[in-house]
Amino acid sequence: MADRPAPRRTLPRYALIIGAAATLGAPIGLGAALLRPSHTRAAQGAASLRALVTWAPGTRRAPPVALPDENGAMVSLRSLRGHVVLLTFLDSRCKRECPVEGHTLADVQRRIAGTSAVVAVVSVDPWADTPGSARAFAARSGWHGKWHWLLGRKASLAPYWRAYDIPVKRTPGDILHATALYLIDPRGDLRAGYLFPFAADAVAHDVRRLAGST
Repeated sequence: MADRPAPRRTLPRYALIIGAAATLGAPIGLGAALLRPSHTRAAQGAASLRALVTWAPGTRRAPPVALPDENGAMVSLRSLRGHVVLLTFLDSRCKRECPVEGHTLADVQRRIAGTSAVVAVVSVDPWADTPGSARAFAARSGWHGKWHWLLGRKASLAPYWRAYDIPVKRTPGDILHATALYLIDPRGDLRAGYLFPFAADAVAHDVRRLAGST
């Protein structure tokens, strides 16, 4: 799928989330929780974090992820224990929302310099993402911190899309997908979830809180 003549389009964000909850079984429930933010905050009692959805420590283990990155090295969430992980799902060839999130993540990286936080991207475009396109995306976005772009065939990636409530639909000239960011604490627990657009200062605040919690 080398040619992408059609302009990038993204489905309405809440339509994607509701679809994920309905068709994927909402294994984590980020979408449903974001539709009830005040209830989620009250239930979890995590007012120290600025995310719209939060989980208390020890209550929700992050579903495992293990895939080769842009350098061919196998990277797993287990291998990243001891770090705060910013886990997101992107298309390196996207021309609209993904690049905006990429620049926002670069802003987050600048704000959390000095921490050991790691950005981990799970590809949503197994048809066209490559190590080269991932590096090009990172360069265009201005990433300077530690990051991994996790790649694979659809059969390898799809279970992780489902586990993290990320519906993905391939259309002619486009990849439609949800845009969400998760924070995973150094123990491997899910602690925060954001829908894009999210504020870099809020994410950086939460990363620093989690980095200092161990």
